[in-house]
Amino acid sequence: EPRVIPNLLPGTDLQIGGITLSMAQLLTIVVSAVAMIILDAIVRKTRVGIAMRAISWDSRIVPLMGVPIDRIISITFALGAAVAAVGGTMFGMAYQMDPYMGIRIGWWAFISAVVGGIGNIRGAMLGGFVLGFVEILTPTLLRSSSYRDMVAFSLLLLLLVFRPTGILGRPAAQKI
Repeated sequence: EPRVIPNLLPGTDLQIGGITLSMAQLLTIVVSAVAMIILDAIVRKTRVGIAMRAISWDSRIVPLMGVPIDRIISITFALGAAVAAVGGTMFGMAYQMDPYMGIRIGWWAFISAVVGGIGNIRGAMLGGFVLGFVEILTPTLLRSSSYRDMVAFSLLLLLLVFRPTGILGRPAAQKI
């Protein structure tokens, strides 16, 4: 059965330049921005982040440099679970939760990552903003919200044809 997280925030709305935001929406924006900044800082600036990137680059050489691969992989999964918990909580505050809600979120995450550039955190964030813009703009232009997924997947296909590495992705040089 679908469930709803009870709203514990005050029901007041904010008016910002003609845009009305509920407290839950404002909290979602703030928490998401903070989570993105923290995740980017962890991956770019910490030793664990450097180890994560090194393992993704060449997992056979990294243990020779003294990096404990199993521990870094566990930390990576824990960090991913924490980000997913934050995202799930924010999503659950805004929408009903049901057993199949993760399918759509998974597709959105996949499309965002591909649009932004696989392996690029900032690109995935940008891809999420582009996808959100498309999801909001589609019903406005096409007069029906039933075309949102079609437009999102069309964007994905066009991007894969014309820029397969994504918006911020770079082609990797391969030695043969």
